[in-house]
Amino acid sequence: MQKEILNDNTDITANSQQIELLKKNFPQCFDKDGNFIIHKMEEIVGESGVELSKESYSLNWLGKSYARFLANENPRMLLKEVKEHNTKEQNKESQNLLIKGDNLEVLKHLSNAYAESIKMIYIDPPYNTGSDGFVYSDDRKFRPEELSRLAGIEIDEAKRILEFTQSSANSHSAWLTFMYPRLYVARHLLKDDGVIFISIDDNEQAQLKLLCDEIFGEENFVAALPTIMNLKGNNDEYGFSGTHEYTIVYVKNKENTRLGEFKIADDELEEWKEDEKGYYKHGANLKATGGNAPREKRPNLFFPVFIDDNDTVYVAENNQPPKSYTGNLVTLYPITNNKEMSWRWSKDKIRRESTEIIVSRNGSIGIYKKQRPSIGEMPSKKPKSIFYKPQYSSGNGIKSIKDLFNERLFSNPKPIELIKDFIVIGTQEKDKNIILDFFAGSGTTAHAVMQLNAEDGGNREFITVQIPEETDEKSEAYKAGYKTIFDITKARIEKAAVKIATENPDYKGDLGFKIYETIPVWDGYLDDIEELQEETTLFDGSKLSDEELEVLLTTWKVHDGMELSHELSKIDLAGYEACLGNETLYFVHSGFSTEALKKLIEKLDSDKTFEPSRVVMFGYNFASKHQRELEEALSSYANKKSIELDLIVRY
Repeated sequence: MQKEILNDNTDITANSQQIELLKKNFPQCFDKDGNFIIHKMEEIVGESGVELSKESYSLNWLGKSYARFLANENPRMLLKEVKEHNTKEQNKESQNLLIKGDNLEVLKHLSNAYAESIKMIYIDPPYNTGSDGFVYSDDRKFRPEELSRLAGIEIDEAKRILEFTQSSANSHSAWLTFMYPRLYVARHLLKDDGVIFISIDDNEQAQLKLLCDEIFGEENFVAALPTIMNLKGNNDEYGFSGTHEYTIVYVKNKENTRLGEFKIADDELEEWKEDEKGYYKHGANLKATGGNAPREKRPNLFFPVFIDDNDTVYVAENNQPPKSYTGNLVTLYPITNNKEMSWRWSKDKIRRESTEIIVSRNGSIGIYKKQRPSIGEMPSKKPKSIFYKPQYSSGNGIKSIKDLFNERLFSNPKPIELIKDFIVIGTQEKDKNIILDFFAGSGTTAHAVMQLNAEDGGNREFITVQIPEETDEKSEAYKAGYKTIFDITKARIEKAAVKIATENPDYKGDLGFKIYETIPVWDGYLDDIEELQEETTLFDGSKLSDEELEVLLTTWKVHDGMELSHELSKIDLAGYEACLGNETLYFVHSGFSTEALKKLIEKLDSDKTFEPSRVVMFGYNFASKHQRELEEALSSYANKKSIELDLIVRY
């Protein structure tokens, strides 16, 4: 029987998870006292053929060690289901999620159930412009000595970190400390072929690129896309009229990731054809024109070109026809109006680029070059590194909000077409794809997922996270009754779903969503838990309501690897209600009796579908002696299915 305290951060440091990972995978690199033996790791790396780099650089800032500690820290809050919303007809079967709470807390809650499950992440974090309202806010109350130990830093550095984490700072260091743990946990959620898109502007773009190099690996950088949001330009900016921001793109593993490409509209392809290299159309005649075209000006470019019935083009140094060809052979010279001219291409270029030649038999035979599309001439299948469409205009983001709310309730919402195109690039149309946005804002990402699914029949789900940040009392949003940004997010998704359903009456896809929220741990819940003794009760679990016990179950099932939408089964054990999910049997209520234990053993013996692998007990509702009784009863009784149950006492 083991004890677990999910919210306990006593032993968490800036490197604790990383050291445990090394111990788990490379135990031979540690001695009996737990000291790391670096030369053994060097041997492992060297024997694998990987070169040890003698060059390196890193991004350092005040607060980096603290940010790493925050990335390792366990969640400090609980997860609650908003049942009133989730049980509505349009939501009860939905796989889409909207979660209210601090996004770092939420990401940590998701880190087990959704580990390596997210196909794409899009975020539009605060840009830290000085006018966007970003300040670093932290309610953790550390003493300098305590932070020094946890983060592995000197006392003086710990004092300086505490100064900015507790003073609403908006420096580069504050912003990086805010972003690092969120991106660190987010990477853990990405599938091995997952991709992340991050909107940013010049103020933090350089820092973000280096930060992502450290978290995702420099080798997994894809692009820093200048994203044109205002083609007219913003004349308020110094020196240049600003037209763009950036989208930073990284993948989890470039070797395993295939990014999507844009479809090209039929009317854009009328004059274009496609070969193995891409799109082309009829280009210039390879017979030269102009003052330098006559043979006497360019004698080396006057020679015969031979063409067979398969339109294969041949040239030879001795100007002799090929010995092997298909059908009839035509000999073509660069002659125009009976005057000897020259070819635009040399013999060598014709041989090298024969696949770039079009043979025309329209009337007289002729040869032409394939004209490939230039930037801006037509949309190529692969997205361009300068990201622009008229639909990406920031004005279209505002228009989407006005169309739904009849008011401008949100500053600078992203255009839905921009996010849809990111989704096209970042996901596979027919596969199940989960798209995560943990800076949900006005809810554009959720809207884009539903809209795109309705348009192409895709099977995409969204998880969006938004903190209930209060709106300004003078704002249109506040006056319209939206007291927090979360209220706007929720309303946007609901209104967008109604609009999509109205415009697509035959669409039967998922237009609902479930809501969950983070809530504080109850007062006294973890007070002096290490001092719990046989007959000591520091927190009375029996006083928790059924609704509060449901909160525990929601939090625990996600910790145990079950998605939020996974429904636990109710198990009746002689009047005692247990809950089962993914082979984990939960006992959270008080009142577990001898009759319930007998019924459990009987069910293990007789019910073929009942095969739990472990029991998780709520420690506050099971006295120590009852915990031992249950352990002894289950270990001493050999059930007919020979199931071995692990017992866990959880707080």
